[in-house]
Amino acid sequence: MLAHRHHPLPPPLKRRGDEQKPMPILIRKATPADHPRALAIWRTAVDATHAFLTPQDRIDIDIMVERDHLPNVDLWVATDDIGTVHAFLGMGEDEIDSLFVDPARHGQGYGSALVAHALRLAPNAKVDASEQAPQAIAFYESRGFIRTGRSETDPMGRPYPLIHFRYPG
Repeated sequence: MLAHRHHPLPPPLKRRGDEQKPMPILIRKATPADHPRALAIWRTAVDATHAFLTPQDRIDIDIMVERDHLPNVDLWVATDDIGTVHAFLGMGEDEIDSLFVDPARHGQGYGSALVAHALRLAPNAKVDASEQAPQAIAFYESRGFIRTGRSETDPMGRPYPLIHFRYPG
């Protein structure tokens, strides 16, 4: 694990017609105080991108994320220059276990910054993306991840197929 806490990254590239200056993105190790914001990001991101979840599965996964995932995963957050958390990354031993960005910040570089950080931690990182979330598949493929397989179900056996990826680092 890296010894320093903050990882300033270059700001996202300005898009044509974008009159605002890009804000720097900072990556830092999360603290328990970040968990409520991370859970809020998870909820809004899932509501925006995972309409395929049944209402009961959405409730069950929400409970698991709050009680089991966020407190136990190697959690990192991406913030703007004033410290507002806009995205989070959960790392396993050699895998991206979770990556969620506030939908209001999609396309602003927060997810890319966290993937770059994940690849510093695990240069050959694995990640799974829901087959029913094509934007996630496109995101990882556009960053150089290679498909390595497919599962018919999620890790809990629910009928949500996953695409498996690995970064060729």
